[in-house]
Amino acid sequence: MGILLASLISLILYVIGAVIIAAVSSVSTGRVLKFATGLFIFGFIVMGIVNYFMMPAITVPNMLLMNLITAIVLLPTLMAILKPNNFMEKKVFTPLLGIYGLVLVLFIAVIITSFTVLDNAHQTITVSEEREAKPLSKDETPITVAPEFARNKIQKAMSVVPNAQFYDLGKLQVQQVEDEIVYVAPVEFADFWKFIRGKETAGYFTISATDVNAQPTFEEEPMEYTNSSYFHKYVQRVIYNKFPQYIQSGEAQIEVDDDGKPWYVQTIYKPMHITNKPNLDKLQVVVIDPVTGDMNAYQTDDAPDFIEGSISSDMATLTNDYYGKYVHGWLNSIFGKRDVKLPNKSGTESGVTPMFDENGDMFYFTDMTSPKENIDSALGYSLINARTGELTYYGGEKNNGIMDSNGAKQIVNKEFPEKKWEGSMPVLYNVDGNPTWVVNVLDPNGLHKQYAYIKADDSDFVVFGDTANAALDAYRMALLQDPGNTGATDDSATEMVQGTVSRVLVSSTEQGQVVQFLLEEDTTIYTVNSSKVPLAIFLEQGDTIEAEAQLLDNGTATVEAMEIEGLTE
Repeated sequence: MGILLASLISLILYVIGAVIIAAVSSVSTGRVLKFATGLFIFGFIVMGIVNYFMMPAITVPNMLLMNLITAIVLLPTLMAILKPNNFMEKKVFTPLLGIYGLVLVLFIAVIITSFTVLDNAHQTITVSEEREAKPLSKDETPITVAPEFARNKIQKAMSVVPNAQFYDLGKLQVQQVEDEIVYVAPVEFADFWKFIRGKETAGYFTISATDVNAQPTFEEEPMEYTNSSYFHKYVQRVIYNKFPQYIQSGEAQIEVDDDGKPWYVQTIYKPMHITNKPNLDKLQVVVIDPVTGDMNAYQTDDAPDFIEGSISSDMATLTNDYYGKYVHGWLNSIFGKRDVKLPNKSGTESGVTPMFDENGDMFYFTDMTSPKENIDSALGYSLINARTGELTYYGGEKNNGIMDSNGAKQIVNKEFPEKKWEGSMPVLYNVDGNPTWVVNVLDPNGLHKQYAYIKADDSDFVVFGDTANAALDAYRMALLQDPGNTGATDDSATEMVQGTVSRVLVSSTEQGQVVQFLLEEDTTIYTVNSSKVPLAIFLEQGDTIEAEAQLLDNGTATVEAMEIEGLTE
């Protein structure tokens, strides 16, 4: 239906021109209508074929352009057929030139309007701003497995797919299935002839997005309507036919419900006014059954519960662009650029990186940098809720002057030049009050090697580990041993503790001496740097202490201040 409607609308200007020719031309009206009708049918067929493959959304800019193109081609053709020796007849040419000019002016006006409504588009973003993120807890997954590594593993398992020669691996989509965060990847047709022979794909793979040692699992779920199908089975075309007045954002992605059934999910929107710009507060999502082709459209936050990413990564990237560039309007984004922030493109999906919070909600992460050239520091970062589209920007004093995601990847790249290991999927976390880049380290084949924890305001402060938890623990210990570390922030939870010392260990490091101790009837490991409490190096078993400590979630605590009975009083 959408293709037929778009084809008809594309010929409106041609019909108007044909009526003008019939009215003013010296050729008989009957002859004009006869050939005009024939050209209309020809044009409708041609435009039907063009629209079938191009699938232009039925919007004012698109239809003006299509009308202008068809009229420029078909109307002179009609005149040449009617009067081969004098098709530039002045009394016909003048009014036709007038309607061409009118439509061209309207098209230019629409283009200009599309720039002016960027201010309005920016205002449709739901925004909240925070000084800094909540501290990362040990129970949260500090970072997911890089998609390159997951794809590499699944590619090696493709042999388990029936008639594997028919298929390639499709786009990976991260989501939560039965309380586990996994990548879901459909198998797609390798080419047109494989589609003709196979008629349906075999199913999809899942693999853990948090465990580098996990192996992929293949689920046999035949699908006919896919991203790699052709003709009336192509997902984007099926959606276009039902929602031709909507613009589709990016490629449809696969998500799996609680019963293991796959669905294709596509973000769509109606443009604002007479432009193609989105109203970011009124996004919708189409959920399509890949077996029957049945579909339903929902407001993004009203989509079925199993759908984590009802807002596509492409739309999240566009939201970041609008939020950062048009904070004071379109003109300011070009001249002056006051308060303008540009999103980095270091993410794994269309420039953003999906991640999950402790409640299982998915967000898109990206860091923001200055529009000034040769500046490699981040201004802050954003998290976009993948269902509601709400953008939370984390700036504040803690994030001023920290390195950006590109800088974090470069630190990893320079660490292993001989092995050609590279950083991937940098994500900025707040680890115990310290902005920290967490980066996957991959070899040239996309295989996971290590995790890197990089203090975002100190490029020399880097800790590597084979597992996420091991790297996190080592990083936290390095923070405790660093006398230059600022320690707890104003928002960090500190408690007053007191008791009798039962065990003491004094360690010498490159940064100075670190004292660790236990209290009677308390299994928490307390750590204090001698630069903060110089007399701590004389601590002995049996001493009574009173301390202000930042209690961490991994059974350790950082001592910020301490009184030792008999020494500091």
